[in-house]
Amino acid sequence: MRTTLRPVIAEFVGTFFLCFPGIAAVVAEAYRPGLAGGALGVALASGVGLAIGVTTTLAVSGGHLNPAITIGLWSVGRVDAKRAILYIVAQLLAGIAAAFAVKGLFPVMAATITQLGTPKLAVDISMPAGIAIEAIATFLLAWAMMGSCVDERAHKLGGFVVGLTFFVDVLAVGSMTGAAMNPARAFGPALASGTSVGQIVYWIGPIIGAIVAMQIYERLMLAKQA
Repeated sequence: MRTTLRPVIAEFVGTFFLCFPGIAAVVAEAYRPGLAGGALGVALASGVGLAIGVTTTLAVSGGHLNPAITIGLWSVGRVDAKRAILYIVAQLLAGIAAAFAVKGLFPVMAATITQLGTPKLAVDISMPAGIAIEAIATFLLAWAMMGSCVDERAHKLGGFVVGLTFFVDVLAVGSMTGAAMNPARAFGPALASGTSVGQIVYWIGPIIGAIVAMQIYERLMLAKQA
């Protein structure tokens, strides 16, 4: 029981490390403009939060912290179905807990205006385009995960590379889709704020991106290890 519970708890706490700073930075920026450092500050909060989350949970659960990453690793046989389901439940619950924590800490108006940092498509970005953008951004994130955390030949940099990839992804595409790259990061604030528009983008895109990246890495980059 304990051996099953430990990694699930690690996934919950690690995902909270990503979601809480990212959501809080968005709301803080609306509460007091400039307080969180604008777009750069939001990207930094999310990237550093993920780096810490992955680093502190890598040895216990593998540091997935993302349903799309878990599904991608399941697709290449790196995690079994039962554990994948437990991880995804923990990740989604962490996203919800983080969103409600921010909702309780900040003034109602700031939380309402920002919809608790729920990612959304820019007005000139269609749903197919949004899915493609999220897929590409998550492809890079999943590739970084495989290359720095999964591949046994890699230099062990903890979650630094993964967090840095998340940071640059947010800077690159945040203005178009919100750069969730993680269904838990999108679902938590959406539930807490009562927003459901476009949520399918943040499931389909990241899952496709993660599966493609991990299949390519597993089959081609690790072919000589087979």
